[in-house]
Amino acid sequence: MVACSPSPDPAATAPTAAGLVPGQVTELARGLHMPWGLTFLPDGSALVSGRVSGEIRRIPAAGGEAALVGSVPGATQSAEGGLLGLAASPAFESDRTVFAYVSSSPANRVVALRVAEDFRSLHQERVVLDGIGTGNRHHGGRLQFGPDGNLWIGTGDAFDTATAPNRDSLNGKVLRIRPDGTVPPDNPFGTPVFSTGHRNVQGIAFGEDGTAYAAELGLNAWDELNVLRAGADYGWPGSEGPDGQGGERPIFALRPTEASPSGIAYAGGAVWVACLRGQRLWRLPVDGSTRTGDPTPYLVQQYGRLRAVHVAPDGALWITTSNTDRTTLGGVAPKNGDDRLLRVELVPAR
Repeated sequence: MVACSPSPDPAATAPTAAGLVPGQVTELARGLHMPWGLTFLPDGSALVSGRVSGEIRRIPAAGGEAALVGSVPGATQSAEGGLLGLAASPAFESDRTVFAYVSSSPANRVVALRVAEDFRSLHQERVVLDGIGTGNRHHGGRLQFGPDGNLWIGTGDAFDTATAPNRDSLNGKVLRIRPDGTVPPDNPFGTPVFSTGHRNVQGIAFGEDGTAYAAELGLNAWDELNVLRAGADYGWPGSEGPDGQGGERPIFALRPTEASPSGIAYAGGAVWVACLRGQRLWRLPVDGSTRTGDPTPYLVQQYGRLRAVHVAPDGALWITTSNTDRTTLGGVAPKNGDDRLLRVELVPAR
């Protein structure tokens, strides 16, 4: 575990709404290969997925070597595909289950994996959801358990814009299912579909009051942070950010050159957005579905592309970099030690 002393960040002194802001940054692990998904376990350790390798590795709560747990079968490599999001079962201590988003052929799917007691192996128990259209890009891939106990899934349009508004397609959606794969009775269409009209959702998080947020990558003009509402359509491809016609408008819109959002997390009165092309961590202040201030960037171009961000059991943010994966816009040359897992302490704003 290495304490980092990055160059001063001009945004660190920018005015911000009351709440928490980044403090000390500590390196917990290094040498990760194309990390994508991350999920915490009850003991404070975390599992991290490798997009191309299909491997899942475990990192201790205090940091250190990323030990191999096992490989997930069936992941198909493409420009953005492979083994993507992870989400540990809320009952992991008893069922040893972790859910994974697998980009495969002929379709993407969500599978349930059983992890051995000694963390030295895993096996796939069942397919939880199948039939998510695949392509070279735009897989979505984020998994997150909500406070309702359901599994929320972000998908992409698989480069077919017609899928996004189509309620009969699982693409370009936020999906919501029970852990056993069945449809919650209060889903708006009687299917796994919770909301429509998304381009490529790679981030899902929940506020203290249960508000659901989703980040998605736009085309050329705007990336979005949306408040999710059952049955709502978010406009793609007819609208992008605040532009165009139709659909719900985002609570925040960011320029792709400064964003390209992947994972998001909620902590300290804000949604934190890990950005790929923008190479920064955005703090977006919110109170439920209300925006309470302006975006503030942190860690700007200090660690390269940022992929996942999660709130650790101690309240800090764990963030993975994504510099060994240079297939998307904004790729940067990996530095010695990439990719890495960072712990970002959150401290009261001054």
